[in-house]
Amino acid sequence: MGAQATLLSDVKVKAAKPEEKDYILTDGNGLQMRARINVSKLWNFNYIQPVTKKRINIRLGTFPEVSLAQARKRTVDARELIAQRLDPKEKRDAERHAKRAATEHTFENISTAWFELKKNSVTPAYAEDIWRSLTLHVFPDLAATPISAITAPKVINLLRPLETKGSLETVKRLTQLLNEIMTYGVNSGLVHANPLSGIRAVFKKPKRKIWPP
Repeated sequence: MGAQATLLSDVKVKAAKPEEKDYILTDGNGLQMRARINVSKLWNFNYIQPVTKKRINIRLGTFPEVSLAQARKRTVDARELIAQRLDPKEKRDAERHAKRAATEHTFENISTAWFELKKNSVTPAYAEDIWRSLTLHVFPDLAATPISAITAPKVINLLRPLETKGSLETVKRLTQLLNEIMTYGVNSGLVHANPLSGIRAVFKKPKRKIWPP
């Protein structure tokens, strides 16, 4: 029962006032409230990393946006991960990265970044043709797709109708552009490998024009 004497209460949390230095109020099980000199009150979970055995703090939110009860619930969730030898901070960072990838690292956004570089190495007319081709044939289906979710089957299915129509030069040009964009994604650290590196081989090749002598 002695350990429970240090537990926080809503009254105690609300009554905590800023002092000349930051100070910590503990709630047990690693949950802490840091009272800052700037009046803010931060929830932290202090734990031992299950692999490195180093002490780590992970923020659980700010009071009163996150209540004492909510902070305790988040502490329980974090401790359950540790029991599975998982680092709650690493898991949260990975989830944030995945969410960011889904909202920011879309195929259209990465294509735009690639195009800003590409257009400086080609003529204005060719640059305009590149962007028109992507806008017409690729973005309607793939614009909002995270670059990490781009796959060879997805792109092949996208380009098959163009092949069926006989637009083989367009297919050839698009496979080249898509490969350049994905390679840019690899070099930017957004994907580990280019899944489109071999897709050109599955399409018919345009016939070479033979000019009369």
